[in-house]
Amino acid sequence: MTLPHSLGGAGDPQPPQAMEVHRLEHRQEEERKEERQHSLHMGSSMQRHTFRSRWECSRRPHPCLSPSGLCHGREAQLRHQTSAVELEERGQKRVGFGNDWERTEIAFLRTHRLLRQRRDWKMLRQRTEEKVQEAKELRELCSGRGPWFWIPLRSHAVWEHTTVLLTCTVQASPPPQVTWYKNDTRIDPRLFPAGKYRITNNYGLLSLEIRRCTIEDSATYTVRVNNAYGQASSFAKVLVRTYLGKDAGFDSEIFKRSMFGPSVEFTSVLKPVFAREKEPFSLSCLFSEDVLDAESIQWFQDGRLLRSLRRRKILYADRQASLKVSCTYKEDEGLYTVQVPSPFGPREQSTYVLVRDAEAENPGAPGSPLNVRCLDVNRDCLILTWAPPSDTRGNAITAYSIERCQGDSGEWVPCHEAPGGTCRCPIQGLIEGQSYRFRVRAISKAGSSLPSKASELVVMGDRDAAQRKTEIPFGLGNKITISTDDFEDTVTIPSPPTNVHASEIREAYVVLAWEEPRPRGRAPLTYSLEKSVIGSGTWEAISTESPVKSPRFAVLDLEKKKSYVFRVRAMNQYGLSDPSEPSEPIALRGQPATLPPPAQVQAFRDTQTSVSLTWDPVKDPELLGYYIYSREVGSSEWQTVNNKPIQGTRFTVPGLRTGKEYEFCVRSVSEAGVGESSAATEPIRVKQALATPSAPYGFALLNCGKNEMVIGWKPPKRRGGGKILGYFLDQHDSEELDWHAVNQQPIPTRVCKVSDLREGHFYEFRARAANWAGVGELSAPSSLFECKEWTMPQPGPPYDVRVSEVRATSLMLQWEPPLYTGAGPVTGYHVSFQEEGSEQWKPVTPGPISGTHLRVSDLQPGKSYVFQVQAMNSAGLGQPSMPTDPVLLEDKPGAHEIEVGVDEEGFIYLAFEAPEAPDSSEFQWSKDYKGPLDPQRVKIEDTVNKSKVILKEPGLEDLGTYSVIVTDADEDISASHTLTEEELEKLKKLSHEIRNPVIKLISGWNVDILERGEVRLWLEVEKLSPAAELHLIFNNKEIFSSPNRKINFDREKGLVEVIIQNLSEEDKGSYTAQLQDGKAKNQITLTLVDDDFDKLLRQADAKRRDWKRKQGPYFEQPLQWKVTEDCQVQLTCKVTNTKKETRFQWFFQRAEMPDGQYDPETGTGLLCIEELSKKDKGIYRAMVSDDRGEDDTILDLTGDALDAIFTELGRIGALSATPLKIQGTEEGIRIFSKVKYYNVEYMKTTWFHKDKRLESGDRIRTGTTLDEIWLHILDPKDSDKGKYTLEIAAGKEVRQLSTDLSGQAFEDAMAEHQRLNSSYKQVRLFPSCLFKQTLCLTCVISGDPTPEISWLKNDQPVTFLDRYRMEVRGTEVTITIEKVNSDDSGRYGVFVKNKYGSETGQVTISVFKHGDEPKELKSM
Repeated sequence: MTLPHSLGGAGDPQPPQAMEVHRLEHRQEEERKEERQHSLHMGSSMQRHTFRSRWECSRRPHPCLSPSGLCHGREAQLRHQTSAVELEERGQKRVGFGNDWERTEIAFLRTHRLLRQRRDWKMLRQRTEEKVQEAKELRELCSGRGPWFWIPLRSHAVWEHTTVLLTCTVQASPPPQVTWYKNDTRIDPRLFPAGKYRITNNYGLLSLEIRRCTIEDSATYTVRVNNAYGQASSFAKVLVRTYLGKDAGFDSEIFKRSMFGPSVEFTSVLKPVFAREKEPFSLSCLFSEDVLDAESIQWFQDGRLLRSLRRRKILYADRQASLKVSCTYKEDEGLYTVQVPSPFGPREQSTYVLVRDAEAENPGAPGSPLNVRCLDVNRDCLILTWAPPSDTRGNAITAYSIERCQGDSGEWVPCHEAPGGTCRCPIQGLIEGQSYRFRVRAISKAGSSLPSKASELVVMGDRDAAQRKTEIPFGLGNKITISTDDFEDTVTIPSPPTNVHASEIREAYVVLAWEEPRPRGRAPLTYSLEKSVIGSGTWEAISTESPVKSPRFAVLDLEKKKSYVFRVRAMNQYGLSDPSEPSEPIALRGQPATLPPPAQVQAFRDTQTSVSLTWDPVKDPELLGYYIYSREVGSSEWQTVNNKPIQGTRFTVPGLRTGKEYEFCVRSVSEAGVGESSAATEPIRVKQALATPSAPYGFALLNCGKNEMVIGWKPPKRRGGGKILGYFLDQHDSEELDWHAVNQQPIPTRVCKVSDLREGHFYEFRARAANWAGVGELSAPSSLFECKEWTMPQPGPPYDVRVSEVRATSLMLQWEPPLYTGAGPVTGYHVSFQEEGSEQWKPVTPGPISGTHLRVSDLQPGKSYVFQVQAMNSAGLGQPSMPTDPVLLEDKPGAHEIEVGVDEEGFIYLAFEAPEAPDSSEFQWSKDYKGPLDPQRVKIEDTVNKSKVILKEPGLEDLGTYSVIVTDADEDISASHTLTEEELEKLKKLSHEIRNPVIKLISGWNVDILERGEVRLWLEVEKLSPAAELHLIFNNKEIFSSPNRKINFDREKGLVEVIIQNLSEEDKGSYTAQLQDGKAKNQITLTLVDDDFDKLLRQADAKRRDWKRKQGPYFEQPLQWKVTEDCQVQLTCKVTNTKKETRFQWFFQRAEMPDGQYDPETGTGLLCIEELSKKDKGIYRAMVSDDRGEDDTILDLTGDALDAIFTELGRIGALSATPLKIQGTEEGIRIFSKVKYYNVEYMKTTWFHKDKRLESGDRIRTGTTLDEIWLHILDPKDSDKGKYTLEIAAGKEVRQLSTDLSGQAFEDAMAEHQRLNSSYKQVRLFPSCLFKQTLCLTCVISGDPTPEISWLKNDQPVTFLDRYRMEVRGTEVTITIEKVNSDDSGRYGVFVKNKYGSETGQVTISVFKHGDEPKELKSM
């Protein structure tokens, strides 16, 4: 509908009525247009959805049959008409609304249309969610199905010791829960030995594997399955047959060998292995026959079949099967079983492998964790679990460090650190599609452990991908796989995730889980998470290092004691969903508690080296297993038994010491750590448990009459840990079917006379042994023996040939004489042997022996031998005895020998200890192998596992060989000892010493002077009992403790001491200590007289004075001198024990010296002497004092000490000499060297020219000053050229300086000499003096500080004695020479020096008699 055109212009105002009508019609038209568009949109959307949704096809009619489908062409026509109407309306709008009202109306209509669109979209979204929920319910309704068995269980009949596998196939949706029952009792594999039952469920294929079946496994087995739609069950019977024999109908040996091969038996026993982590170990066993099919030999670990791997090899060669592991981990610990097929059922042996911790890199660090596993593997995260180590080495575990390795890179990098109270940790930020391995280290305050074994390789992926696929079977064996992704639109903004909840709550983290949105779209999804503290009203985004791709996430940064709610948003490339519904309030849990220890831990005897333990189970789903600890009675330290948690409640602890007592405890293991220890078991002694004996064997005919036989046999190899009470013998006539018992009561011996036999018939025999545990196994039938009277002249066979005292190269043979002696008495025995593997018998001795025992020596160690004995008489050799079992020559580890000694009471004894002996065993002693010992001469004392023979009155009658045998032991326990006359004499001497004991002296009297001057007299003896007595005798009189003389007696240390406070003349004399401890005595004497006492008295007084001195300040280091490199002499000392008021003083010649220095902080005193001279000669003293006392130290610098200082100064001066220099002077050439110090008395100089010593003369002058050594060549000539050497000697120090006065050096010096000689007129003043007059030389000096003055004559120091005198008046220094004579002529010089420099003045003096004028004056 359109409005008519206005007659006016476009800009003319319209009447109000017309405007209102136009506005109303326009609004109505807009609403109708929107309704038409909405109807068309909904129709096309429904059509597309119907086309795509296969599930909605089953609920709605086909599009072609629907009304919208029939009117499809009409809808297209209606769209076309609507477009035309819109164009027409737009034209009217341009005409009718050309003013402000038009713009307002357009804005109003646009807003109205947007509101209507939002409401329509909301309704459309609501309808979509309803349709999605209906489709989901429909899928669940169509896919839900109760369980039913496609293939049920079937019954089995198997032989004993074999494995049976029960299998069935079940179909159900959802997957059902599976439970197995044995005779209506639920099967829990944890309650049975490891590996007994193995239950698997592989996508509907259910299996129950029963290993090593026994008669008790015969039962009805039922499997029950159930889910929400129903339940089903299937059962089968298992029958276990005992053995393949006559009862089974398989008595043909040909049949057995053709079906099962030769009968294979074990010829060696698997023994427990104690391996160490990171090191190799191996297991091996030998077979009696060659196994044709080596692959039939199977190895199991805890019931799990093993295969060869890179580090584990299964080998077979030369009848030996072996399992070798190149690198051991704790996970390799367990029960190992080897199984080999045999006609009578599989033969198997088992042993336990225990893995010890490797040596820690850091001492005290814990053992490594184990059983690292990856759980709940998703696209980018997983849960890592492990088991804690059993041994923390005394340091609690504070944390676990987790390392990861990506792919096969081999590079391990730290990725996380978990707290020490948990063995479970989430790992996030992994890459989808990548493979990872993980390992864990335990950390304590001692350091980090070694890394655990790496986990299995895991590949990160979508764990829910399989759940989004559905398999629909149709036809026969066909199926269609449908994925929910096929129902999703290509472009879809995901809906919010649902069911946000905490799948795991721990002390340090919370693992959130949620369900994927429906619909989710085909685009990949990521998730963002938000958290809110309860009561805050605000939401905070949870930051993640990488996008979250899995519907799992571990939140780590939560605060304890706060509750949180969480919500999740899904997003893809098309947009972000609305937030999910908040989760339930979630808070961190407290620290997980370890599990309580198991109760009722009991220990039982097992073997000679093992103990069996049982305990009540700890019923907790968190239980990982148990750790067992053991210790010997008396020890406080528990030792780890196993390093891999035990799953069951029974364990046999191997590797224990026979005869020792042990205690055991058990601790529960969980992810929270290792729990507290259970109560320790009662102490148990390691011994063989009582069991029935094995079968006797080795039947022999010892004598035969017309209707009787004497049968003998060997004892069982395993006696069951108890005494054999007797034997039951059966006989069988070869012409009869049945066996008959020979005796009704047990026969105590192994020889039995069987009567009422029929002559000429053949008989076989069998026997059983009995002990306190019952009747043992039945032996195999003997050979057939003919009942025919013996009439041969030779003797019958000896019997009961026994081997004892087996060592590496020797053994002892004993036997019983034959029962049938033949035509005459037995005259001797012939013993022969046979090496194992050989068929030749060789004689042991060249001729016969007369006795019934023989020691066989000089055998080869490591080889096995078999022995037999033949009796002989006048008619010759008789029948051989039954050969012995093969005997291996070796020194058994831990084998005991007979101990010979003297006991505490002085009795000579022979003792033998056998910790491995059964409780019922007896020690049978004999002398010279002739029977029991004479009770008149010996006394036998038996205790637990030990027997002792005491000689009552030792004498020559007791010499001989003593032997002992332990009865009722499975292995030979015997020893012997030959007591010689020499050994007996030593024992008798020791016996006398014990019966008349002397207290052993460790250290005789010693004399010490203590710090305060006390004198300590002491001696030391061996440790004494508390009842020991001391009597101290001084000068024949017993003394006791007094204030001046203190006596101490320490019996525990055996120490006797006397402390004399102030030693005096009254203490001179002899000191005797008389000791008695029971019967033991001793007496020790010390004599202090004469010079020894005087010396001790002086030393004690000096020590006392020194102690008193040190009560106040005292000199720790006495005065001592030191010469510096600058030729300065320093006197030093050091004071200690000072305080603020302590005073330090320096003295020289009893006069105090204020120049001395003292440092109160260090206690060091210092006195410096700048230039040492004769005036410094004297006694130096340093004194320190305060109110506590005073001390001084003195240094005498008058004799040798002063000479030593001058010698040291000379040595330093010689070493300081500068290289020789050449200088031209007006008189000639001067060669000189500068020194820091020169002393003519302690330093000697010598000049050499061309290695020729020079002496002072007319042309050559030598001299020295305090700092210079010179040589002056007057009027030099060419002959003066050459090498000049100066040799300076100071004590033992000699130094040489050389220079070459030739060439340019000589030319330059001569030129300088000529220049000086020509430039100046030489005027020489020679002061003269008349003979016997007085001469005065005066000079004026100045300097600050006042310089030191030295006078020299001809370069030598002037000694002021007799006629020479020096006087100093202010700045004038005068030297006076009285009664001068010609000897006083010479060159005089004055040398002045202070710290700022030095200067020299010289003058030449000539002394002449009256009337004799010197030539020098005349020339002037």
